[in-house]
Amino acid sequence: MENIYLFFVLALGFLAIADLIVGVSNDAVNFLSSAIGSKAVSFKKIMIIASLGIALGAIFSSGMMEVARKGIFNPGLYYFDEIMIIFLAVMITDILLLDFFNTLGLPTSTTVSIVFELLGSAVAIGGYKVWENGQSFPELINYINTSKATQIILGIVLSVFIAFTIGAIVQWISRLILTFDYDKKSKIISAFFGGVAITSITYFILIKGLKGTSYSEITYDYLNGDTINNVLESNSTQVIIYLTLIWSLISYLLIKVFKTNVYKLIILVGTFALALAFAGNDLVNFIGVPIAAWQSYEAWLISGIPPDQLTMDVLSSKVETPNVILFLAGAIMVITLWFSSRAKNVLKTSIDLSDQSEIKERFKANLLAKYLVKFFEMINSNTQKIIPSSIKEKIENRFAPSNQLLLTNTILENPAFDMVRASVNLIVASILISIATSYKLPLSTTYVTFMVAMGTSLSDRAWGSESAIFRVSGVLNVIGGWFVTAIIAFSAAAFVAFLMKSSLYFMPVLFIATCYLLYRNYLKYKKESEIIKSENELLKMEKRTLKGVVKESSKNIENVIKRSSKIFSITVDGISKSDIKLLKKNSRQVIKLNEEVDVLQDKIFNYLSSNEKGNEKATELYLVILEKLTQTTKNLRKISRRTLKHVEEDRRKLPLSNIKILLNLENTINIIYNNIFLVFKEKNYEKIKTVLLEIIESKEEIENQITNYNTANKEKGKYDLLHLDILQLSSEILVSLKELLENFYSINSKS
Repeated sequence: MENIYLFFVLALGFLAIADLIVGVSNDAVNFLSSAIGSKAVSFKKIMIIASLGIALGAIFSSGMMEVARKGIFNPGLYYFDEIMIIFLAVMITDILLLDFFNTLGLPTSTTVSIVFELLGSAVAIGGYKVWENGQSFPELINYINTSKATQIILGIVLSVFIAFTIGAIVQWISRLILTFDYDKKSKIISAFFGGVAITSITYFILIKGLKGTSYSEITYDYLNGDTINNVLESNSTQVIIYLTLIWSLISYLLIKVFKTNVYKLIILVGTFALALAFAGNDLVNFIGVPIAAWQSYEAWLISGIPPDQLTMDVLSSKVETPNVILFLAGAIMVITLWFSSRAKNVLKTSIDLSDQSEIKERFKANLLAKYLVKFFEMINSNTQKIIPSSIKEKIENRFAPSNQLLLTNTILENPAFDMVRASVNLIVASILISIATSYKLPLSTTYVTFMVAMGTSLSDRAWGSESAIFRVSGVLNVIGGWFVTAIIAFSAAAFVAFLMKSSLYFMPVLFIATCYLLYRNYLKYKKESEIIKSENELLKMEKRTLKGVVKESSKNIENVIKRSSKIFSITVDGISKSDIKLLKKNSRQVIKLNEEVDVLQDKIFNYLSSNEKGNEKATELYLVILEKLTQTTKNLRKISRRTLKHVEEDRRKLPLSNIKILLNLENTINIIYNNIFLVFKEKNYEKIKTVLLEIIESKEEIENQITNYNTANKEKGKYDLLHLDILQLSSEILVSLKELLENFYSINSKS
């Protein structure tokens, strides 16, 4: 019997290593997104700083391990054999769950998963004991540490709202003071901001982070026999004041003498701090359970009591985790950070939802997001009425984006946000996580970092009138995914624990099945990565020659034009018939087309960011084509939105006169679309000249219609405004098509 529990411990040790690898791959987004999103320094420097933070944070995490032993359930009411089942069920479920989310490319909360897995397995075993002993169901509550579990769960849930609110407030104040032209502010203001920022990080991470570790309770002679904790807590105000003055002075010297960008320094320190906070807070999620199992096994060996009779009161007492285990765990986390391809592939959701510029929106609008946006727009509108115009104007000037952030990320790969927002993200998230760590609360670093980033994005007005619904929908989807994680974690762990409790033979079967699934997913992901890599290599080879770009671009233009023609026809048909179902279906097709064009942009971004340089003319042609295709599809999407909105608000059909003009417009646009399609399908580029003349004539005809319509209709109703919008956007589509053909013909003819 002793051998089977030794196998339990060894299996848990193996699962701990696997969980560290899977967990870091999932959580890399938490401490890398701000630094990478702002492009403050090179990726290599960011990784080095993050690695140092993880290594140090792992050593500071000892006090957090108590959560796995007694934070969720009352260990004194479980026997040793039951505790080992609980722990193994938790680890099996955790690895499979995290690996599943990583395979999908969706970051989830490792804290939420471990808390609800512990709760689910403890409830399953507790329920089994209640049934086996003939107890009443309400007695199940005695097996759970309800006060601590409630505190942890409430802390996780509240962190969503607290992190969002504090992030929004701090960012609003920071932006009000520094504006988007922060690099032009006085050196004193920048130095003071740097002093406050770095003080916040050093105090809460390096000082508060020490609380609960073995180092904080050691007495030192030069402290008059007192501990570090006691000295710092009794002099906290003085420490904060002195640190602020010292760091502000250092920041000023760095700016004045060494011409250092203090915001880059804040981002580097903040990345280090957040990586440290992540390791200090989240290491318990990966190795807390296996360590508790190992310590339980040692206690059982010493006791000499049968495994089904030894109660686990030993887990209620504080037991220090050996520093060598923490060091090894930190080393595995650092290695994973550098070599895991998945760890480098989980940043996109958070950065996209924070992006200051106009980008491809990854999430579709949902009804709840629409209501939330309308509600807060109403509050904002009422608030604006109260504020004096002079104050409003001053605030607006402080929040006017710089020219760099006004550029879209369609052609140039600009930073997703500036260094001020990146600094605030890191400062606020580090402080919140380190406070929770100092009180031994396993706060979700995913929740905190993500919601802080969303709060700062809102304050920075990154969510504009066009993107707000999609960004809020994205946030709601992510939060919804977190709740789904909790439900799945609880249910799956409870099921696995129940199976092993009913028969220990399930344990080796489940363990082998877990190893098989991990290996299968690894092979699948590796295969997909190799396919993507080979596609990117092929793309790079094609971009090195003008001939390759012409060939690929012709295919892309042909596809987009063909789809655009169909979409335009359906739009006119839908608005003419006032068919809301047809327009909604068509709207989804427009979104899909925009997404496909955005995928083309992503590919060229990867090419441009590589070290290898291709043919300059080829690159120029590809960029121009992508820009014009993007403009075309975006205007097509605006027409689709405008017509759908009109029909949703007014189901009556358009007047026959309007319908007749729109049908003529459809015929004109589709003739041009068809002629362009034939040019690129047949690769007969000499016909471009003829098509250009048709476009110029059609554009002049549309502009004449707009002029005549404006002259004849001085007082315009909603039908007139809709009609004019469609004409104007159609004219802009023709302009984009004209410029696309001109550039294509010009560059191609010179080859």
